[in-house]
Amino acid sequence: QVQLVESGGGLVQAGGSLRLSCAGSGRTFRRFAMAWFRQAPGKDREFVAVIIWDSGSTNYADSVKGRFTISRDNIKNTVYLQMNSLESEDTAVYYCMAIRSDVKYWGQGTQVTVSS
Repeated sequence: QVQLVESGGGLVQAGGSLRLSCAGSGRTFRRFAMAWFRQAPGKDREFVAVIIWDSGSTNYADSVKGRFTISRDNIKNTVYLQMNSLESEDTAVYYCMAIRSDVKYWGQGTQVTVSS
């Protein structure tokens, strides 16, 4: 069983930065893909970024390209999302997801609020 715990959310002014963390326990993330999703009030959950654990390959939603960076720490079993140049449209609950062989695990989410 995989447990994911997000942290690092909070209130920030537009133009500011935050770094989210997703700490995993229960197993290593070898052969997993790790992703960040977000869900704003009244909207569907949407993809933000993904990293392939073994290779480090990444991909991003167009809306965050050039502003957000996903990374991982193999030793700490943790995935990060560095968010720069934040905009009010980035306000949402951010969720970490681990997926392998179509089995998904989700964290509980962390709130990010960007004030304009």
